[in-house]
Amino acid sequence: MLAVKDIDVYYGAIHALKKLSINVEQGSIVTLIGANGAGKSTTLKTVSGITRPKSGTITFKNEDITRVPPEKIVGRGISQVPEGRRIFAAMSVMENLEMGAFLRKNKSEIDDDAEKVFARFPRLKERRKQTAGTLSGGEQQMLAIGRALMAKPELMLMDEPSMGLAPLLVKEIFEIIKDINKQGTTILLVEQNANMALSIADYAYVIETGSIVLQGSAKELMHSEEVKKAYLGG
Repeated sequence: MLAVKDIDVYYGAIHALKKLSINVEQGSIVTLIGANGAGKSTTLKTVSGITRPKSGTITFKNEDITRVPPEKIVGRGISQVPEGRRIFAAMSVMENLEMGAFLRKNKSEIDDDAEKVFARFPRLKERRKQTAGTLSGGEQQMLAIGRALMAKPELMLMDEPSMGLAPLLVKEIFEIIKDINKQGTTILLVEQNANMALSIADYAYVIETGSIVLQGSAKELMHSEEVKKAYLGG
C-alpha cells in the first residue's frame, strides 16, 4: 500500500534520513521505533508531504506521491495524528472534527462520521461544544485521532500517540488504535513506548540516526536481544 524507497532528507546540513526504505501492507499496523531524534517523526512528515526528500520515492497505492502537496495527500487517503496532538485549541471539539473533514463536501456524511467519532469517544460527545484547549491530555489525544478519522483515511500516520499520558490512558489509546485497524484503516505508528507498539503491531522497523538498522515481524523484534537491551529495558 505504502512504499518508501531510499529517501534522503536534509535539514540544512543535517542528514536526517539516509536511504530509508519501509513498506506498509494494506490492513496492517506497522511501527517505527527508535530513540528520540532518530528520524521517526521526520519519516511521517515526509510521507505526508510536510517535509520534502532530496532523493528517493514514496508511492501510495502504486501512485508516486513524492512531490504531491500535503493537502492533496490527505485527499488521496492519508491522514496524520501529529506529535503533541496539535489540536485547534481555540476552537470547539466539533469545529476541530469539522476541520478534519475540510476537503469533504457531503454535509450529511460528515455529520454521520462525527457521530461515529462520538460513539467511539463518548467523552468527546459530552464536550462537543467545549473549547478544545480546555480538554485533558487524554481527551485532546482522542480529539486528534477523531479529527484524523474525519478525513476518512485509508492509511493513518500516528506520531507518539501515548506521549505524556497516564499508563491507564496509554492502554486505552492502544486499544483504540487496534480497533481503528480492525475497522479497516491501515496504520503506520511512531512510538517511544516500544513495548506497547510491538504488542499491537504486525511488522516493525528500528531506526537509528536516520537509517533502518533492524526490521521484522513485531513478535520477532519483541524477542530480539538487541531490541530488548536498547528499547525494552531488558
